[in-house]
Amino acid sequence: MWIRFSGWLYRFSNGWVTLAGVVVFILFTALVLPGQSAREDDPTGDVGSPDLFFYYSADDLYRMAEAYGEQGRAEYIQVRFTFDLVWPLVYTFFLATAISWVFARAFSDGSKWQLANLAPVMGMVFDYLENIATSLVMWQYPAQTPLVDWLAAIFTSLKWILIGTSFVLLLMGSLIAIWRWIK
Repeated sequence: MWIRFSGWLYRFSNGWVTLAGVVVFILFTALVLPGQSAREDDPTGDVGSPDLFFYYSADDLYRMAEAYGEQGRAEYIQVRFTFDLVWPLVYTFFLATAISWVFARAFSDGSKWQLANLAPVMGMVFDYLENIATSLVMWQYPAQTPLVDWLAAIFTSLKWILIGTSFVLLLMGSLIAIWRWIK
């Protein structure tokens, strides 16, 4: 299934689709993210948001839930199921199409590197799992959710590893594609 999806991404990611992904990503980053970031600062105060950390413990997550208060937790959950449904789609559309387009030029068909276009897709999956897990903790607070609070931190770390790796892959693939083009 994943190999077929990767192949579909290569067929889908022509120049115009990839350019659209770049434009949507830039516009969203420039016009939407700053306003959303300012709104999120209100309920989170100095404690921050779990999805912005690379790793946190269950105790850290409960401290954040306590600091948010009832209204802040409700706002946190609302953002996870509004804005945070769209943002992963935007960055995944950009990264998956850009990696597919660049890697089609950097590596030959059949190369194992061709599957690299799945990294941002997996990052999006872990982002959504993180949102579900942290929202469950916020919703159930002050009740403890031992497995969910532990998984939330794992999902967050995996999300950041995969998204960071996706940007590195895009840069690496771009350099290789440029090198092959010059050669």
